[in-house]
Amino acid sequence: MALSVSSLAAALSHLSLPSTSTTKPHPAPLLRLRSTSRRAASLALRASAAEAAEPSEADLPAEEVVAVEEEAEEDALSGIALRKYVKQRLPGGFAAQRITATGRRKTAIARVVLQEGTGKVFINFRDAKEYLQGNPMWMEYCKVPLMTLGFENNYDVFVKVHGGGLSGQAQAICLGVARALVKISNANRVPLKSEGLLTRDTRIVERKKAGLKKARKRPQFSKR
Repeated sequence: MALSVSSLAAALSHLSLPSTSTTKPHPAPLLRLRSTSRRAASLALRASAAEAAEPSEADLPAEEVVAVEEEAEEDALSGIALRKYVKQRLPGGFAAQRITATGRRKTAIARVVLQEGTGKVFINFRDAKEYLQGNPMWMEYCKVPLMTLGFENNYDVFVKVHGGGLSGQAQAICLGVARALVKISNANRVPLKSEGLLTRDTRIVERKKAGLKKARKRPQFSKR
């Protein structure tokens, strides 16, 4: 019995059990590190490819650089910042400005102020393109008098308009800008008048009459 115990102890002494200090780390963290490094490398490659695809301002022509700067300025001027910018350009409000005029069309009334600038148009403290919903015809109404005289890039237009719809407001702005240009120089009257830009369009919707459906539309007559 003693021999068997001694032989068992000797057999156990020859066994080498791994200690906690010499255990190898689990491979999962290594795999995670490799995956994150691969993702970082792919993101870096994508960023470098995007930077290479987008041309810098030095590579763009002068006209496109100006357009990019104007778009950045329009993005910066929006909302409260745009309102502050317009008030800064118009100290004392619309009534205190030197070159002012009033245009009317249908039931719309537009007060227009002209200042030396680069051809921007602001309506009710908002950008004209945003206010007129990007309609090219209404946008053209605001600049037709300036384009007739070749001043589309010489003046900034500030407008306060109310009444009517967007179409009538745009045409009221057109008349107001034309009248303001005549105040700048009386020599501008002849080309503007020849284009019919100084004539007030008096056409308005005829009022509805009692007993009729509209101004002149009658209900169907019934004999019996």
